[in-house]
Amino acid sequence: MATPYSVNIVCTGNICRSPIAEVVLRQALAEAGLGDQVTVSSAGTGHWHIGHDMDHRARLVLTEAGHEVPRHSAELFEPSMFAAADLILALDTSHLHELSQMAPDQQGADKVQLLRSFDPDAGEEDNLDVPDPYYGDRRDFELTYAAVTAAVPGIVAHIREQLQQ
Repeated sequence: MATPYSVNIVCTGNICRSPIAEVVLRQALAEAGLGDQVTVSSAGTGHWHIGHDMDHRARLVLTEAGHEVPRHSAELFEPSMFAAADLILALDTSHLHELSQMAPDQQGADKVQLLRSFDPDAGEEDNLDVPDPYYGDRRDFELTYAAVTAAVPGIVAHIREQLQQ
């Protein structure tokens, strides 16, 4: 593969859920020996937090779980990002629908999947949302982290399979 496989993780403001998933997935890919073959980024569907660091509660949960957490700068997901991404992971069904509507064509829409669809224990399709912890407390961020980490092995396996094609 000439260029790295590219994953973009999308939530609402790009300061809670998607940065958590970005950090966790990047580390898991590095541990799986795929870090040099895959780029991971994140973005939001809303413009409110552009340029802001991740929520301090997200940073705290990641740090306490042993992750190295670099400075984050929230971005807005733009339609042009479809061209660069091989996989776009939506954190909930509202993001899935918004991204699917934004896609320039069916090929772009086919790149969008729910992050929790990679968790074999997630259950029904109507239960695949990663809840937004923004208005919650520390426990809500811990639940978000748990939902993300449960899906990451499936995402890594999917990417490994894609790289072998």
